[in-house]
Amino acid sequence: MTDAHCHLVGDAARHFLCEPFAEPPPSAGSRGGLRLFFGTHPWNADSFDEPVLRARLAADSSAGVGEIGLDRLRERDIPQRMRDVFAAQLEIAAELQRPVVLHGAKCWGEVVKACLPFAGRIPAFLFHGFSRSHGLLPDIIKLNGYVSVGAAVLNDHAVNYRELVKKIPSGRLLVETDRTPENAASSPSVAEIAAKVAELRGVGASALERILDDNADRFANSAHQGYLV
Repeated sequence: MTDAHCHLVGDAARHFLCEPFAEPPPSAGSRGGLRLFFGTHPWNADSFDEPVLRARLAADSSAGVGEIGLDRLRERDIPQRMRDVFAAQLEIAAELQRPVVLHGAKCWGEVVKACLPFAGRIPAFLFHGFSRSHGLLPDIIKLNGYVSVGAAVLNDHAVNYRELVKKIPSGRLLVETDRTPENAASSPSVAEIAAKVAELRGVGASALERILDDNADRFANSAHQGYLV
């Protein structure tokens, strides 16, 4: 099973880890099933350092770019600095042909709009914590995008989110814990999340696990597979 987005290693066999938030950062020699993603989170746009990002990506040819994007949780309007930093990191991902993990709290439409010019230039996108209506899914597919489903699916009151989970194409579906040092004790396992997704979609847990791992393979190896629609 693959945890498609986390900041701290948990119980899954493989993890897509946004390393800048991990504590401590894993060493290159002990990663095992880890795939690292380096980038500046939108909340930290003022601290973006392009040479540092480029150096980290140059040192690890398997690393992706992330978690990057836009955010309206803290401010009503998206700051121009945040937009500029997002655009700069997308350009780096396109130049180096690295997959990207996206953040778009309360502004997924804006994130998709910013990414569309990179269709065919960036190998693949992972829409982490995506919670908009299914109306954006066609554009996500155009981007060779994947959607990772998180712990919100376990909330019985998250009716709209559960409906979205049913509509994500099987070939674009992933699951995530978004585990951090702060929520590690309370975070559900990736297996729990996947079990609920399987129930909602009316498929067997083992069948869904195979689909999820195949999707994780394609996303992680997208830079070597060429752009697929």
